[in-house]
Amino acid sequence: MAPVVESRLRVRYGETDNMGVVYYANYLTYFEVGRTDYCRAMGIPYSKWEATGVYMPVVEVRCRYKHSARYDDELLVRTSVSALTPYSMSFSYSILKIPEERLLVHGYTRHGFCDSRGRLIREPQPFYGMLLELCEDGRLKGGVADLLGHRT
Repeated sequence: MAPVVESRLRVRYGETDNMGVVYYANYLTYFEVGRTDYCRAMGIPYSKWEATGVYMPVVEVRCRYKHSARYDDELLVRTSVSALTPYSMSFSYSILKIPEERLLVHGYTRHGFCDSRGRLIREPQPFYGMLLELCEDGRLKGGVADLLGHRT
């Protein structure tokens, strides 16, 4: 099974709306924090991807909101790889409120492997074999199963 990387962050005032609730789009930024920390923990930070000419634009996102976070809440972002092909990868996220670990949001992002001009890389990119080893679970190859159990 793919490793899970945990990131902690605290909600800043500027991330909330006039009701003191985290503005919905900021959860995508929290997903990015988790994804960046995940790649760094696996030994392949984004800077290394880009130095080899591989870029990972988001091509699909899903975010399911369960409960709200508020200013100064401490959050835990759990990130893992949920799908991997030679041409794309997907990350799954769960965002929980600490200390009770109440699930606030879950979702995924799918990323294509592109060159610096935004063109899909047609051959397996240099990190594919390394990622495949990290994600030993064969179910990860090929599509994404979201956290509700639907195939997407």
